[in-house]
Amino acid sequence: MDFVKQAERIAGDFLREQTKTSYPIIGKGITNQVCVVETKSHKVVVRMNDKDTYPSFIKEKWCIEQAAAVGIPGPEVLSIGMVDETAYMIQAFVEGDNGLDSTLPKSDVWRKLGEYARLIHSIQVKGYGGNLIDPVHGEFRSPSHAGSDGSWHGYVQYNINSLTDNDRLIELGVITQKESRRVRELFENLKREPFRFGLDHGDLSIKNAIVNQANQVILLDWNAEVNVIPHATVARLMHYQILGVEECPNDEEFKAFMAGYGISEKDLSVTRHFLLLRAFDNLRWAIDRSPDLIEPYAAFAKQVVDMIMD
Repeated sequence: MDFVKQAERIAGDFLREQTKTSYPIIGKGITNQVCVVETKSHKVVVRMNDKDTYPSFIKEKWCIEQAAAVGIPGPEVLSIGMVDETAYMIQAFVEGDNGLDSTLPKSDVWRKLGEYARLIHSIQVKGYGGNLIDPVHGEFRSPSHAGSDGSWHGYVQYNINSLTDNDRLIELGVITQKESRRVRELFENLKREPFRFGLDHGDLSIKNAIVNQANQVILLDWNAEVNVIPHATVARLMHYQILGVEECPNDEEFKAFMAGYGISEKDLSVTRHFLLLRAFDNLRWAIDRSPDLIEPYAAFAKQVVDMIMD
C-alpha cells in the first residue's frame, strides 16, 4: 500500500530514525488513512488525508490539548504538517484495546464517556459550527450557505423556511402536509429555546475509545464542533441506535452514559426535536448535493418523524 510507505517517510523524517515495522489500521477510522509506524525507540500513529483537511488536524490537536487540561486522557500529538498534497498528524501510540474489543464491561466504558462528555462541554468556546477560526480564544464558525447565515438561528430558520406546500420531503413520504405543520411548531420552539452552546466531540463512541491495562479509558478521533449541548452529543447516540450500528449503545449502556453525564430521561424531549432538525437538514443537503444518499437519509428522517409523532 502506497500510503503505508508514505507514513513511514513522514514518521522517519520527524523521528529521525529508520522504520522497523509498519502496518495500516483498517476499519476503526473512516475518514483518514491511518498507520502504525515503529522505530527503534518510538511507536507512533500517522494519520493522513488530503491537504484540504489540514485545518481539521489543527482543530483536533487543539481539542486533545483542551480535553487533557480538564482531565480527559487522549493520545499525545507529536506533530501536524503537510507534505506534498498530504496533511498528516503524528500521535504517540496508545497501548490498549479498542472499546469494542475491551474486556471492561461496555456499560463502564459508556459511563466514563458520559463523564467525559460533561467535561468536554465545560471547555470554554465561542461561536457555533465546525470550523476552528481562532484557537487562542476557542472560536468556532459555521460556513454560511444559500438560505442560512451560518448561525444557529439561521440553521433553524432555513429548515423552517424549507417546510413548504411543495416540499420534497412530502413527495418522498417523510412527512404529510399535516405533520409538516407540527414540525414547523417544533422547530419554532427550538428557535426560542435558551440553549447552551459548547464543544461537541463529534463522534463520542465506544469505537473511539481505547481501554488500557489500568482500565483507563482514552478518547480518540475528534470531529468537533460547537453546538447545542448536551443535545448534539446525545442525539448522535440516538442516531446510532436508530440505525443499529455496531458501536451504538444498547439501552443499558445508554442509561450508563446518561448517568455518567448526569442527565435524566425527561431531559430528552428537546434532544429528539434536535435530532429531527438534524435529520431534515441532512436530507435537504443530500437532495441538493448528494442524490445517492437521498434514499437512506429519507428513511432515517421518516423513522425520527414516526418516533416523535407517536
